[in-house]
Amino acid sequence: MSEIPACPLCAMENTYPDGDNYVCADCGHEWPIAAATHAGDAALVVRDVNGNVLVSGDTVTVIKDLKVKGSSIPLKQGTVIRNIRLVDGDDEHIEGSSDKIKGLVLKVCFLKKA
Repeated sequence: MSEIPACPLCAMENTYPDGDNYVCADCGHEWPIAAATHAGDAALVVRDVNGNVLVSGDTVTVIKDLKVKGSSIPLKQGTVIRNIRLVDGDDEHIEGSSDKIKGLVLKVCFLKKA
């Protein structure tokens, strides 16, 4: 049996290599061969300052005043960031928005799970 993985979108096994990518003949999805070889690695775990595991959709609180690049408004200690998003391949940063500032990228060492 071949070592070519099934398509991650449609789960069909009708896939083939094409240069640096695998291609699904059924849905047309392409994904890099290098990503398929690293798929067996352990899942990335993002933890806050207290060691609690963070997942997308969590609410976090800022633990100290932070200056925000590109804004004159600082993030004060205790500011709540709702509905966070994890950054792919990065266990030190999250994306989120506060009530006053949208589109923040924050280091998890300054956050605790609410």
